Amino acid sequence: MAPGRVQRALVRFVESAWDRPDEGIWEVRGPRRHFTHSKVMAWVALDRGVKAVERFGHDGPVERWRQVRDRIHADVCRHGFDPGLNAFVQYYGSHDLDASLLMIPLVGFLPASDPRMLGTVEAIRKQLMANGFVLRYPTAPHVDGLPPGEGAFLPCTFWLADNLALQGRRAEAREIFERLLALRNDVGLLSEQYDPAARRLLGNFPQAFSHVGLINTAQNLTRPGGPAEDRRRS
Repeated sequence: MAPGRVQRALVRFVESAWDRPDEGIWEVRGPRRHFTHSKVMAWVALDRGVKAVERFGHDGPVERWRQVRDRIHADVCRHGFDPGLNAFVQYYGSHDLDASLLMIPLVGFLPASDPRMLGTVEAIRKQLMANGFVLRYPTAPHVDGLPPGEGAFLPCTFWLADNLALQGRRAEAREIFERLLALRNDVGLLSEQYDPAARRLLGNFPQAFSHVGLINTAQNLTRPGGPAEDRRRS
């Protein structure tokens, strides 16, 4: 199937499925929910479909896609943000945070300077950081059926550094980045998680997700218009 047809098929699926509950990016062991990150990524699919038509001349019902994209954006801002917490939440109706919400400015959904993202970043720093590293979310039996105590998730910590860089807090971002670099093993590899108490790498090893984060954050810190800035402007 030609790439353009594949893209149209994918966007058509997202059009029909974005408002369904799902398991979220972390595939939590629990009932399906309306995870905020999932809705944001559905918005990304529609947004990139629109831009493929506008910028590269691909075929597609661009006006309909714009309308669905705008509907998803409004839905997330209405149901995924908790004014009491001043932060986006893990899923609609939840009062829990989730580090995947750090992706919101990295994919261009909202600017990093948006007050709702400033609040989300600060809430995550206060509630999901352990010894300088970011946890995915607060583990609880009612959410995923898992006991507490997993390690910090390294890609999430890179996302925090990216947000701080986009906010202009580059010294703080660099400090986090260098802390992450110090975790690499003798051949420069990272795992999926890190246990700050035991000071050891955990989980899948080596983890491509962590290394993609390392590369993106390095570029965001060392050149104007790094990957996060490119996506924000695209």
